[in-house]
Amino acid sequence: MPEREQPPAPADDALQWFTAVVREHSTALVKYFARRGPRQDAEDLAAEVFATAWRRRDDVPREAVLPWLYRTAGFTLANHRRKLVDLPVDEVPEADSGRVDEDPELSALFDAELRGALLSVGERDRRILLLHAWEGLDGAELAEVLGISRSGADAALSRARTRLREAWGERMSF
Repeated sequence: MPEREQPPAPADDALQWFTAVVREHSTALVKYFARRGPRQDAEDLAAEVFATAWRRRDDVPREAVLPWLYRTAGFTLANHRRKLVDLPVDEVPEADSGRVDEDPELSALFDAELRGALLSVGERDRRILLLHAWEGLDGAELAEVLGISRSGADAALSRARTRLREAWGERMSF
């Protein structure tokens, strides 16, 4: 009697899923980090996101893997940036200093006027605009990354675009 092939074990399914996720999305994640921080850290930060995805594989929505990875990447980058700042607690600034040369996302832009306009729209709007423009995320994917509804993400993108147009117009009217 021939031996029947056993269905793959759940661990095998998880490993196959994870391997496919890494193959499909590693380049996108490395680019995400390279545009937002020191390029030499991009691969390590992407690996950290994938390690989180493996640990939390049951929580990753199969229909929205990349947005989940980008959301996790945002948290990972924020943690990484906090680790780089060595300030006594009583000297921690209340908010970012607002200097363009300190924002790795904006320093990647060659056009000074665009950098200035993006800087003036605020951090949340800038994040939404760059996720849409650089990462190519649509409304549903933005909603996943931001942790809001699809209609909320569409509205946030629309408002961010409007504020960028206004900021651009103000800069160009001088």
